[in-house]
Amino acid sequence: MYHKNVPKVVDHAVRRKQIIEGLLRVAVREGLHAVTMRAVAAETEVSLRLVQHYFQSKARLMHATLEYLECESRDRWAARLAELPDPVPARVLVEALLAEALPTDERSRTFHLMWTSYAVLAMTDRELAEQPFVEGPKRLERQLGDVLARAQATGELPADLDAPTEAARLLAVSHGLGTGVLVGQRTPAEAIAVLGYHLDRTFHD
Repeated sequence: MYHKNVPKVVDHAVRRKQIIEGLLRVAVREGLHAVTMRAVAAETEVSLRLVQHYFQSKARLMHATLEYLECESRDRWAARLAELPDPVPARVLVEALLAEALPTDERSRTFHLMWTSYAVLAMTDRELAEQPFVEGPKRLERQLGDVLARAQATGELPADLDAPTEAARLLAVSHGLGTGVLVGQRTPAEAIAVLGYHLDRTFHD
């Protein structure tokens, strides 16, 4: 028998994703500085109270959005690797990882824009700064360092290379190139070429 008053089952993961996607649309259209809980609620066509229920504060919502984009980026990197022959040479693996960090399409551009804008705002906003938003780059740096260390073990890199420092250098280059693409200093293809130059110096014979 059908009951009219049976409450609708809410998928909370889907609801959180909808709210995060609403934030992204506002941020891309108007800038992250223009994001408010009320603006996100209006964009998502839900109540302000519902946004607050899921994320409590703007800082938590922004941080959740960065984590969401980071997960997407990891999935795209895994998809890149799935298309490569196994085993993947270390040079190819590192290049795929760093290329994924460049804003070469709409989604990666959104990620780079969000993180850069968040970092700038966090310099003067204590609530934003208190969120552990630098954990994402730290994880990426550790992951890259592990790849380089394994390449040393297989003889693909010199044994005297300082893998953690080299990982930090390559990521700094990648992030700088990404910002250059965002502001129109160079094209994605030019950024990838510069990245290749640095990888040639890392993986020199």
